[in-house]
Amino acid sequence: MKKYALFLIITLTVLGLNSCDKFLELEPESQGIAVNNTSADSIFYKSASEAEAALGGAYRDFKNEYFELDYFVNGDGQSDDAYAGADNPANFQIDEYKLDAINSNVSRDWRYLYSTIGKCNTIINNVRAVNDPAMTAIRKEEILGEASFIRAFMYFQAVQLWGDVPLQLKEVKTISAATLDAIYPQIFPARTPQAEVYAQIIVDLETALAKVPASAIDKGYATKGAVNAVLAKVYASIEPHDWSKVKQYSDAVIAGGYSLMPNYEDLWTIANENTAEAIFEINYNGGTTDGNWGTKMFRGLDWKKFNIPSNDLLALYDAEGDLKRKKANVTFEDVSGKWSDSHYPQTKYPFVNKWRNFQEGSNQNYIFIRLADILLLKAEAMNELGDPSGAAALVNQIRARVSLAATTASSQADLRLAIEKERRLELAFEGHRWFDLKRTGRAIEVINNAKGVNGASLFYNLTTERLVWPIPQAELDKNINLRQNAGY
Repeated sequence: MKKYALFLIITLTVLGLNSCDKFLELEPESQGIAVNNTSADSIFYKSASEAEAALGGAYRDFKNEYFELDYFVNGDGQSDDAYAGADNPANFQIDEYKLDAINSNVSRDWRYLYSTIGKCNTIINNVRAVNDPAMTAIRKEEILGEASFIRAFMYFQAVQLWGDVPLQLKEVKTISAATLDAIYPQIFPARTPQAEVYAQIIVDLETALAKVPASAIDKGYATKGAVNAVLAKVYASIEPHDWSKVKQYSDAVIAGGYSLMPNYEDLWTIANENTAEAIFEINYNGGTTDGNWGTKMFRGLDWKKFNIPSNDLLALYDAEGDLKRKKANVTFEDVSGKWSDSHYPQTKYPFVNKWRNFQEGSNQNYIFIRLADILLLKAEAMNELGDPSGAAALVNQIRARVSLAATTASSQADLRLAIEKERRLELAFEGHRWFDLKRTGRAIEVINNAKGVNGASLFYNLTTERLVWPIPQAELDKNINLRQNAGY
């Protein structure tokens, strides 16, 4: 009876919405479920342009709030590389490992990711049916591959944040009493064990690898290099880690024609975007219609910014004598009379320096994956596979670019720490640190020993339960099949 009551509610909701809509979102809207408004019509996209527009909409989600701001808050502000900064209580909870299920960042990130997943589901399940001579069979397969890459990317974000998450691969095309039993689990899904989610991520990425092109008009599109890079990162994150696969896909990236920029500093200048080092990079043209507003969240004197570089990280740069990367990654300003902070004096206040154009309508690109990341990931794999000398050679390649001496680490245990340190110094503020610490099992030890001003303890209390986020309360309220993570 409850299901049939639900059917009535859903039907009334659909009938009450504008009949000219191409598809309608059903509750819970965060799940990205779509329903075709013309149940008798089996063709979702009537033309090539409609299908291309749908794919463009999925790509545009890499420019939403999740990827312009929260991606970096989650990866850096949640780590020992940055303090929350600004004045947002939701970010303070993330920074201090005190999240609750009504945290606004947690809720919106769930919505953003599942909204994009829903868009990709619709593309993947309908693009082959497009009956338009303007769309070739080859292009249909490319679109399917690109959408599969995007869906995998979103699920990879979700599974790292929440652990078990609902795995949705279909959109709802028709609603009737006869189909209710079938569509009910799609509209109100339970959580899927993360091992199964990872398995689907790998399926999607393998699908993409066979179908996407080797190159694109810029680094903001799915290419074989980008797919190989994400596959390497996925195999380094799943339990148990598959280091042979990490090395395999890292090697595939390296063989794809990428190369390190000779000068680390040049990675972050507007003149050097889409470089040979970049593998996946979101491109912005600037202005009111295509400006990157996210850069203003991390730099500027108009208000207190997010992701303030930590004392712990700055101390590591100094101890390592890593002047080039410190200068490229961090800049200092006098903020006297503007705001105060317990971590720093007003006269020498640090900001993230990688995203240099922080003006209104910024045309600064965001680099999500680059070759240095993959070289260090390959170093991890080689070390775990019993080749510490080969791993050290890759670490030294990264260090040589910034004029640092070769690592003195030689044993497997020492190389683990050396690679971890090198990733931190090299990739600071690019959204990797928190997830690196989680996948290596080092998060609790490192975070609880993080140091603040003058080496004093920050007294963080990260526990096993807090390694994953709470399921948003709003989603629990809408979906009785969801269950909360332990400890929340």
